[in-house]
Amino acid sequence: MGQTVVITGLAQGMGREVARMLANAGDTIAGFDVDAESIASLEKELSAAGARCHLETLDITDRAAILKFRDRVIDKFGRIDTVVSNVGIGFFGPFEEIDLEKAMKCLEINVIGAAAIFQAFIPSMRQVGAGKLIAMSSLVGRIPFPFESVYTSSKFAIQGLMESIAYELSPFGIQVAVIEPAQVSTTFAAKIHQLPPEGSPYRERAKRFIDRDNELIRTATTPVQAARRIVKVIRTRKPKFHNQVDFMSTFFLGLNRVLPKWMRDIILVNHMDIKV
Repeated sequence: MGQTVVITGLAQGMGREVARMLANAGDTIAGFDVDAESIASLEKELSAAGARCHLETLDITDRAAILKFRDRVIDKFGRIDTVVSNVGIGFFGPFEEIDLEKAMKCLEINVIGAAAIFQAFIPSMRQVGAGKLIAMSSLVGRIPFPFESVYTSSKFAIQGLMESIAYELSPFGIQVAVIEPAQVSTTFAAKIHQLPPEGSPYRERAKRFIDRDNELIRTATTPVQAARRIVKVIRTRKPKFHNQVDFMSTFFLGLNRVLPKWMRDIILVNHMDIKV
């Protein structure tokens, strides 16, 4: 018998590919996204393939709606085996110049959004003594990147959240894991790349960073390739806490474990072409 998997932010990209793969293998899919058109097309696609699914248009910041979604999903499918928090937005800019009100939105979606979906489903998992909580983190959740201070902060927070709740939930048989991609060839980065204004002391280095990031994305892991690795984590009975989906994140995190900070810093600024 397949799993019942809840996925947030599954309308496009990696989330959509994960949903397709799981559904094609006989798993039941529940999830939501703010993109109503893409949710409708995914639901049509999964239903046409004979998959059991329950998809909704919902905003991750609407915590009351998340609880109602939880109730509908449990009423419909009963036991929930895995919850994947895939909702997230990027944030780019020199820290000195960023809008902190907009930064709060990023933290609300990326951190509290993940916390809300997990908190909603933990009670039912605890009652049956099993389940998995999987959060989409990032390479920058352990290696901070310049011009991504707020996004980096949100992913560091996800790492801390997941490590902390792992201690609390392990006595109840609930497994906890994070996925840590570097670049994936989606439109995610392009949506946030914005040059600082003319006259900004950061403009020239930020441009070099954006150009390098775009270059890396062109040859990065595809959403399908990343989804295969994520599905493997979902299928593993006791997954590792840290999970990478691409060579870049595996390579840099390996260096992060063995090299002194001054050497890691040199590699990073050269790799992203922002050496002064």
